[in-house]
Amino acid sequence: MTDADPDRDLGLDRTQRWERVPDLAPARHRAPEPDVEWDQDDAEQDDAEQDAAPGRRRDPLWQVLARGVGELLVTAGLIVLLFVVYEVYVTDFLNGRQQNQLTDQIHQQWDDAPAPTATPVAPPVGDPLAVLHIPRLGADYARVVLEGTDEDQLSQGPGHYVGTALPGQPGNLALAGHRVGKGSPFLDADKLRPGDPIVVETADSWFVYRVLGDPATGDYTTDPSGIPGQQIVRPTDVAVISPTPGGAAAGAPTGSYLTLTTCHPKYSARQRLIVHAVLDGGPISKADAPDGPPALTEG
Repeated sequence: MTDADPDRDLGLDRTQRWERVPDLAPARHRAPEPDVEWDQDDAEQDDAEQDAAPGRRRDPLWQVLARGVGELLVTAGLIVLLFVVYEVYVTDFLNGRQQNQLTDQIHQQWDDAPAPTATPVAPPVGDPLAVLHIPRLGADYARVVLEGTDEDQLSQGPGHYVGTALPGQPGNLALAGHRVGKGSPFLDADKLRPGDPIVVETADSWFVYRVLGDPATGDYTTDPSGIPGQQIVRPTDVAVISPTPGGAAAGAPTGSYLTLTTCHPKYSARQRLIVHAVLDGGPISKADAPDGPPALTEG
């Protein structure tokens, strides 16, 4: 049995039959494209090549320098701003904690101290001497005064000039303090007016000093002694802490004075703001006035 051939009746041989089949183009197989991943290094290299291209326009040198100087100034400004914040706010916060500790320390010393002697003796440098109250600067204004006026002492509170009078003694009880920062104890010292009380507390007594001048007119220059209640001087004018303010350093005192010294103007050490006061009466015993003299409520 033979296979049926549909072309047999057409009189065509097999060769002719296959010639009628059109040629088919060979199939083209596209190779799969590789995955493309973003390469940061390649991108940076491309950018660098573009920057190095001869046709790219470069910034003038003055613009490059101006940008550098501008960035430097901004950085310097931020550093200065941070320093100011630290000096004005952070140191005040830290000083408040130190003053609390010093308050506990001095009261403990007073409780443990023997009976006071007729002639008071200054404590060692760095130790508490007294407590300063200035009602004009606040009903609760109280600062522990340390012996000495180096930065180690002034960073903690007002300091007593070594060698000047002690509270209540003839001579000049001279105290220094920062105007801004480190607790800012004398920030508003310029607000003190003639007649304002400045009260110094010791282990067994209160001493009331009053700012020199005329309370009625506010004139600082009317005291018969010639000592002004307030003045601005150069930092080199040390006569303000002489036994008699403004007098000779070795001269005999003509009364019992108190002097506050601080920087002026605020945020500057170019000059010194000075406040002079004179002792108003004798010591007030703590046994008679344990809560302080009436002057503490003035303000």
